[in-house]
Amino acid sequence: MPKIYGMKLLIVTQVVDTEHPVLGFFHRWIAEFSKHCELVHVITLQAGRHSLPANVHIHSLGKEQGKGRLTYLWRFYKYSWQLRHEYDAVFVHMVPLYVVLGAPLWRLLRKRIGLWYVHGSLSLTLRVANILTNIIFTAVPEGFNLETKKVQYVGHGIDIDRFKPVEGVAKDLDLVTVGRISPSKQVVALIDVLALVRKQLPLTLTIVGGFSNPEHEAELHTYVEEKGLTDAVQFVGTRTQTELPQILNRARVFVTAAQNGSLDKVVLEAMACGLPVVSMAPGTKSLPLGTAQVETVEALATCVSEEFVTTQHHSKQEYVVKQHSLVTLIPTIISILCQPK
Repeated sequence: MPKIYGMKLLIVTQVVDTEHPVLGFFHRWIAEFSKHCELVHVITLQAGRHSLPANVHIHSLGKEQGKGRLTYLWRFYKYSWQLRHEYDAVFVHMVPLYVVLGAPLWRLLRKRIGLWYVHGSLSLTLRVANILTNIIFTAVPEGFNLETKKVQYVGHGIDIDRFKPVEGVAKDLDLVTVGRISPSKQVVALIDVLALVRKQLPLTLTIVGGFSNPEHEAELHTYVEEKGLTDAVQFVGTRTQTELPQILNRARVFVTAAQNGSLDKVVLEAMACGLPVVSMAPGTKSLPLGTAQVETVEALATCVSEEFVTTQHHSKQEYVVKQHSLVTLIPTIISILCQPK
């Protein structure tokens, strides 16, 4: 494939590892960038398993080797300087601190800087990064609360080649939810929903994701036991980007009650796999027909009834392809980074 823009890009990220349970997806982003750039250098805090095209070069700060912060800092500036003739712009993924650290040098070198950030929190570091960066890329307005003229809403970047309906897969999972398990995800509410639904239907709930802390893990297991749902609730832990589409295709309904205020990427991944989505999450209110947005546990329980499962098969994949596809996101980011300084 020809390089559309002939661009040389420096990417700064936390992890390059296909097996990483949270950031494994970014490996696919790098591969997509490589299709549209002449050369891609990646500075990463930690490098693991990866397989990328020949025009991609990975430079680790050394976390996987047990290096300390002084080594991280030294290598960060060393790579940024040594590679200065081999990149035209910088794309920083999700860590405003890298912008704060790197922008003085990058601006001196006249490199255009873009920060990708999807989170509702407003830290001092983010505010400083906003001053130093040229552009802030984010997915949707609900996922970014800082008022700035630099923001560009570009969609989530879902890998629609990976997350898609698969014919002939047995639907042996009823309700499924995915994400890091923390109090803000309101998994307790989903357990309450299951308890209500099981008064009429013998459904199960599969919870995919790692726990934020041991205390919350113990609380949830105790709550499941108190509700008498030990045989109906399954905690399956984290799953890789390869495994997750398989789980979603086995499920009948995706449920979420997350209260973080933003649209979780995994909701769109579920939609791309053709799943009905039932949500108590504020961040999903803007989603199209084919999703059910409710306010209470009782309403959510009603929506996951057998009637919803069998009748709400609207086209959800088309929405994800048009609004949040990775193959349209990456060229958009590159074209914005290529704009005159």
